[in-house]
Amino acid sequence: MQIFPEKRAVLVKCAGVVLFTALAIAGAAVAHHKDVWPVPDEAKQKKNPVPVNDSTLAAGKATYTDRCSDCHGEKGDGKGPDADMYAPAPSDFTDADMMSDMTDGEIFWKISEGRRPMPSFKNRLTEEQRWQLVNYLRTFAPKSAPKK
Repeated sequence: MQIFPEKRAVLVKCAGVVLFTALAIAGAAVAHHKDVWPVPDEAKQKKNPVPVNDSTLAAGKATYTDRCSDCHGEKGDGKGPDADMYAPAPSDFTDADMMSDMTDGEIFWKISEGRRPMPSFKNRLTEEQRWQLVNYLRTFAPKSAPKK
């Protein structure tokens, strides 16, 4: 079958548009992947001043249930009732590898600063509540010791 030069040019342009669109979508997906959320080094090194005990974990759980579970799920698995509404999907705190790769300071910074579609909680929760959340989030992947 012979393709006339005019049709060939149209096909090449269409293929280019399809390729460009696919690359743009792939780039956007990578930019929103859970692993691509840069945290300043200073924030990574911040130490959690809130001790882990029954009282602080209960407080963290109450905040989590009120503010986080609709997206991140009751079990912390990222499968809350509202999770399907968002891209990127909510983080899965039961992922021990992901959780152990983050310092407490990183988790605190992410809660504080947010990232679309997750809001910033810097002005919605006290600093103590955010640190309590860090402690409580660690309970979803108990084998995840924070990296030092």
